[in-house]
Amino acid sequence: MKKIFCLLSCFLAASLFLAMLAKSGILNPVDAYISDALYQQPVAVDGNVVIIAIDEKAIARYGLYQDWNREKIAETISFLSKSDDCRPAAIGIDILYSAERAGGADSSLVHAAEDYGNVVTAYAAAFDTGFVEKGDGFVHDSFRMISFEEPFEELKAVTSQGHINAMLDTDGVLRHHLLYFALPDGTIVPSMALAIALKYDESLKMPAVSSQGFWYLSYSKEPGDFEAISIADVLDGSVPPEYFDGKIVLIGPMASGLQDSYITSIDHASQMYGVEYQANAIAALLEGRFKQEVDGNQQFTALFFILFFSCLLFWRGNLKLSTSLWLLVSCGWILFGKSMYEHGLIFHILYVPLGMTVLYIGSVAAHAVQESRKRRQITRTFERYVAPEIVKKLLGSDADALKLGGKSCKIAVLFVDIRGFTAMSEKLQAEIVVEILNQYLTLISDCILNHGGTLDKYVGDAAMAFWGAPLPQEDYVMNAARAAMDMVSGARKLSERLEQQYRQSLAFGIGIHVGKAVVGNIGSPKRMDYTAIGDTVNTAARLEANAPGGTIYISRKTADALKGRIMATPLANPPELKGKSKGFEVLTLDRIL
Repeated sequence: MKKIFCLLSCFLAASLFLAMLAKSGILNPVDAYISDALYQQPVAVDGNVVIIAIDEKAIARYGLYQDWNREKIAETISFLSKSDDCRPAAIGIDILYSAERAGGADSSLVHAAEDYGNVVTAYAAAFDTGFVEKGDGFVHDSFRMISFEEPFEELKAVTSQGHINAMLDTDGVLRHHLLYFALPDGTIVPSMALAIALKYDESLKMPAVSSQGFWYLSYSKEPGDFEAISIADVLDGSVPPEYFDGKIVLIGPMASGLQDSYITSIDHASQMYGVEYQANAIAALLEGRFKQEVDGNQQFTALFFILFFSCLLFWRGNLKLSTSLWLLVSCGWILFGKSMYEHGLIFHILYVPLGMTVLYIGSVAAHAVQESRKRRQITRTFERYVAPEIVKKLLGSDADALKLGGKSCKIAVLFVDIRGFTAMSEKLQAEIVVEILNQYLTLISDCILNHGGTLDKYVGDAAMAFWGAPLPQEDYVMNAARAAMDMVSGARKLSERLEQQYRQSLAFGIGIHVGKAVVGNIGSPKRMDYTAIGDTVNTAARLEANAPGGTIYISRKTADALKGRIMATPLANPPELKGKSKGFEVLTLDRIL
């Protein structure tokens, strides 16, 4: 329970940390860049917006833009509205005329705008952060108007107005459109795009905006894609006025030296002129392509829960499942975000895939550490009991051998006991008895491990071993027989030394039986033994119990498994083994051919 609580706490902490990291805004520029690439794609529009460009061609023909723009703009308006039956739906002038000038240019512009009656001229405001007085104190305002400019009085009186502010995001990219702002006297100034769109369609629906009046602009055209006609071509009659009939006409600068261009979310590589930006906003308003950014708190809450439950699945699953989950959720979120965008909702596209990637890498690393610990545990558990080559194979397996439980295997079981040990221990000092016992048990262990066996346990001066598990062995019965023969041979040599030193002799009694048994970890999670249980084990133990010193008793089943490869002698009067019917055949293993 404590382990589960610790894991849940770690998962909660990791998910909360990633969600708070996203909420902090540190990665917003990267998220915005990826979102721009996914969301902002060119779309077809009706073609009801035409730009008359003050471009390099016009500057080359008429001279510096500042010297002629009012006069040429007046001529252009007059040209477009020559006939009451053939006029643009609205004309927007994306140029700020805040100061009056001497001469007749201002008068010409005013008269042209007054005659047409459907001209929108530009406002512009400057904003900053600061403290403003409110009630009895001051509050911080991150969008405080510090100044504004409007058309000179005569022009303002005969036109509608709309602001031309292009407000960049913190990363310098133009993604939003300020639909309106309020002047200090409370007058609401719409954007030029909104003012023109309302003249074109009075029943226009409004997008949802932020508390400051911004809405996310879904661009329809990339820089240079809107139809743009040089003002020089209009004024020289190359394009007839009928071409502009019923359309929205925007007049504005489109020359690189006029400092009216921006990096936009639809194209980070090329700058878009301000008049193109206005055209995109008008198209979005007229077509109702409104996108609403989903509340940030809701998104970060959803992010937290997605990451938390993914943590649980990452931890419970294997590498294949974790990889599938990572790809499914990450790619699924991107597809979900794209689908929601088409339905008018904007989600942060980066944070779920990024969070999933971090957790996936973390889970892979955690599983690798856990696997390494399991491998070390396998090594520590088995290297004392199992042949080295079996340990190596286990290290390349699933490590399931560490789980409680067992499986049925066909094995060869060997029991060995030292005959005469009890009598000897009564005659010799305890230290000597232990030394002798260790020599004999070392011999037993070496014989078992040298022939690929698994040393199950020591019980006093006896030992149990088996072959065929934890991994299958091709010649497991013969390996058991060879180990038994080596034990008998080695015991003779040890007994000779013991006779010389202590005038005592010892020998092994050995029993071998073959059959099915349940092999696995038996016990509790805190204390378990890797062992074999079943009738095969009991039979081998009873064969050993009846075997005289220096003798190997085997069952007929064992002898049949080694037929033609050993010499074995059936007992004329075999002992009756507990649990076995009378006539159970017992043989002595004499030698291996």
